[in-house]
Amino acid sequence: MASKLLSLRRLSRLRNPYLPSSSISSRILLLQATNSRCSRFDFKIADVSASSRSFCSSSSATDVQGPSAIDYRSLLQENEFHELADSTIHDLQEKLEEYGDTVQVDGFDIDYGNEVLTLKLGELGTYVLNKQTPNRQLWLSSPLSGPSRFDWDRDAEAWVYRRTKSNLIEVLESELKQLCGEPIKLTT
Repeated sequence: MASKLLSLRRLSRLRNPYLPSSSISSRILLLQATNSRCSRFDFKIADVSASSRSFCSSSSATDVQGPSAIDYRSLLQENEFHELADSTIHDLQEKLEEYGDTVQVDGFDIDYGNEVLTLKLGELGTYVLNKQTPNRQLWLSSPLSGPSRFDWDRDAEAWVYRRTKSNLIEVLESELKQLCGEPIKLTT
């Protein structure tokens, strides 16, 4: 971070407002991100009448390729996504309401509004499940496991977190049993 600031400070000195306007217009600043997943930037200042200089804020050891981007639109059509996501969220809402009648948890409350399902467990924490249409994902915020993004897996016919290969329903069943002390069956 300090090296970036130093590089930016050096660059700002080059744009000194007291220089004649012809000098300012003859300078060209090129900022090129060498890898969007790393914090490596090459700053090149080119002066028409002078040679180029290059500043680099990190070593080439951080140049690592990440996973390729996925076009989620090709995986699920939008209407199919909404049908699957709405069905999942409404089924979960019904099952969680039934579960709330069997467990003794102060502050147990379920709310569904604006396509967001919220499960409050009092001092134990809050779960939030919502649709992310552009990504064709269900996003879960959990007091135990944190945030997760679930994609529909056609083979498993389930919402699966690609990073850990965990199933949304299984995650909720396991965590709710751990938090509330009572097992829950969220599948039909």
